[in-house]
Amino acid sequence: MKPVKPIDIIILNWNGERLLREYLPQVVEKSDMRISRIVVADNGSKDRSIQYIKDNYPEIEILPFDRNYGFAEGYNRAIAESESEYVILLNSDVAPAPGWDTELLVYMEEHPGVGACQPKILSYNNPEYFEYAGACGGYIDRNGYPYCRGRIFATCEKDSGQYDTEEDNLMWASGAALMVRRTLYLSAGGLDPRFFAHMEEIDLCWRIRLAGYRIAVVPSSAVYHLGGGSLPADNPKKTYLNFRNNLLMLHKNLPDSVRGKVLLRRRLLDTVAWARFVLTLSFANAAAVFRAHRDFARMRRGYVTAPEVCLLESDRETSLDILSEYYLRGHKRFEALSK
Repeated sequence: MKPVKPIDIIILNWNGERLLREYLPQVVEKSDMRISRIVVADNGSKDRSIQYIKDNYPEIEILPFDRNYGFAEGYNRAIAESESEYVILLNSDVAPAPGWDTELLVYMEEHPGVGACQPKILSYNNPEYFEYAGACGGYIDRNGYPYCRGRIFATCEKDSGQYDTEEDNLMWASGAALMVRRTLYLSAGGLDPRFFAHMEEIDLCWRIRLAGYRIAVVPSSAVYHLGGGSLPADNPKKTYLNFRNNLLMLHKNLPDSVRGKVLLRRRLLDTVAWARFVLTLSFANAAAVFRAHRDFARMRRGYVTAPEVCLLESDRETSLDILSEYYLRGHKRFEALSK
């Protein structure tokens, strides 16, 4: 029996041979194989993904699934088979910098109150800039809109070291490169498979925080993320999942005392987003917003418990209205947000 290493780096794959050819060699080269094991969990691919790994990286473990279980359930199944103390959920379109896994491990070992963390996430195509999916650590405003140190809505900042300090009061860490304590991941319920994909890591981090742990970013560790490797930003399916899952996340993680107020605000704001899609003739995305609200109304009945603690508006970052900050005050950078 092979000894268990501290970290399992788990890459979820679905028909991603092209991405594996580009990024897997870099993950193998830049990771420390003394502390990390690389696992590819395959969501029923029909291309030559598995054969490529077998031919070129026989040391990498493959977990073949019978079909596409989505991002959430795919990772749940893979992590259920792990025995490592830590797991890293790593997108298949991520290239790490040298020492990235070591830096994360050292930080987590020194901070037992942190349940999950992420590295600094930079753009693969434009490495001087932060990447959309997580940048340098994530927050949620009082209306439930995610934003990051280094990224607000579609505006990604240039990385000049302005966020190179470790921070452990985040609301969420990015699922593009997410380290989490394995037993905590399991006890928190893992990623919600009803989400299928998008927002599921934010929901998980919310539950980890409700369990009393902190979420951190470790900027001394860095990765480079392509982004949009599975769905482009303007794809109606992505629009649908983001709108629906954001509503589900708010519904399941807010106490009864504030849930109705927040969801009413979101209904009004999402109506504005729907109208904007209509005015710009993006009818497929407008329809996606409508379907998201329709399906949320049906799916929310499946969540019957609610926490007693409200994490929204609990500190400066969550009490902000990021729409007003961005569009009315013109604050496009995290460090410029209202104090």
